[in-house]
Amino acid sequence: MSMSAAASQSGAVEGSPLVALRGVTKVYGQGAAAMLALRGVDMVVDEGEFVAVMGPSGSGKSTVMNILACLDTPTQGQYFFKGVEVGAMSRNQRALLRRQYLGFVFQGFNLLGRTSALENVELPLIYRGIKIEERHLLARKALAVVGLNGWEDHTPSELSGGQQQRVAIARAIVSQPAVLLADEPTGNLDSGRSLEIMELLTAFNQEMGITIIMVTHEAEMARFARRVIHFRDGLIAADETATRPGQEESREREGR
Repeated sequence: MSMSAAASQSGAVEGSPLVALRGVTKVYGQGAAAMLALRGVDMVVDEGEFVAVMGPSGSGKSTVMNILACLDTPTQGQYFFKGVEVGAMSRNQRALLRRQYLGFVFQGFNLLGRTSALENVELPLIYRGIKIEERHLLARKALAVVGLNGWEDHTPSELSGGQQQRVAIARAIVSQPAVLLADEPTGNLDSGRSLEIMELLTAFNQEMGITIIMVTHEAEMARFARRVIHFRDGLIAADETATRPGQEESREREGR
């Protein structure tokens, strides 16, 4: 069943937030060994936002990302995507949501080592059943967008860390997802390559309208987002507007 059919059955209202968590809790383990990872999280992300999610280890940010990615489910509470309750979907419908609406970027790149950059980028299109000629065309366009035109035939071992992450980002955007979920996308990169990747993600958000939800430990990277949500002890401790690089200098000049 399609997402649109699922939305119809759920009675979704036009104009619903892109992503919404309502009273979400998550418990791992049982009895004395039970660990409460989320303690009743309410969170809304609208279409077109760029949100950074921060917090110390064990704060709940990774658990939230796993729920948003349909890799885990809440113990209690509800997760809505475009007004459709994800918990009411079948396993196949959740798989369809991931395939059609979500893109993923990981800290460790997660590229197939023996396949070319082009073939790595084509993977999401294979799952969609797109024919080989169209796959090649779309994958080449995605690699060109991330600045890797001419590197299509190189394997990951022939690429730098920054180039590997660019391939991973091309793979994430080749299917034109509604949401890009990025888990520490600059965690394995030096500062120069990190800034390049963040500028790339910012361009996707501003120019292509892709909603981005990014987990990061780095405050400098979080400043590229428009909004920063801080987690602590399984709850949202703060939700604030971010100051992007260059904005402070601009404000100082305006105040002179």
